Amino acid sequence: MAKTAIYPGSFDPVTNGHLDLIRRAAKLFDRVIVVVMTNYNKIGNYSFTVEERMDLIRRVTGDLRNVEVDSDCGLLAAYAERKNADVIIKGLRAVSDFENEFQQALINNKLNPNVETMFFTAASDNMFLSSSLLKQVCALGGDVSQFLPPEICADITARLQKKQ
Repeated sequence: MAKTAIYPGSFDPVTNGHLDLIRRAAKLFDRVIVVVMTNYNKIGNYSFTVEERMDLIRRVTGDLRNVEVDSDCGLLAAYAERKNADVIIKGLRAVSDFENEFQQALINNKLNPNVETMFFTAASDNMFLSSSLLKQVCALGGDVSQFLPPEICADITARLQKKQ
C-alpha cells in the first residue's frame, strides 16, 4: 500500500530547513505533498504570493520524483482526507515548537482519525532557522545565502531587500 505524507506550511519563503525535511520525508514515503497553507496569523504579512511560494518549492524539489506541490486555504484535516494522506509531517526546531504542534496534531486527529502526525526534529544546522527570522536578516542587508537553497537564493534576496 502506497503511503502519502503531507507537509503543510506557509513556506514564506522555503528555507534549507524546509528542504531538509522534504528530502527526509521523500525517502520514507511513496508520495509527499508539500502544501502551501494559509496561516491566518500571517495574513497581510506574506512576502511572496501562494503561486510564487509554490514555484520556489517546485524549483528546489524538481529532482524528487515523489514530491508534489499544492496549496489549500481550508482545514488541514479535510485536505488530508481529500488526498487520502496517511501522515501529516511537522518539523520541530525546539521544545517551544512542540506545544502548538501537539495541539494541532490532536485536533487534526479528532477531525480526521485516519491521519497521523509525525514529528521530525530539525537538523542541528537548521534548529534556529525560521522564515520570519531569515526575512528580517535579509531585509536588514544580512547575507542569508547559507540558509537558502542556491537555486532560489538570488530571487528571495532580491524580493526581501527590495521591501526595505
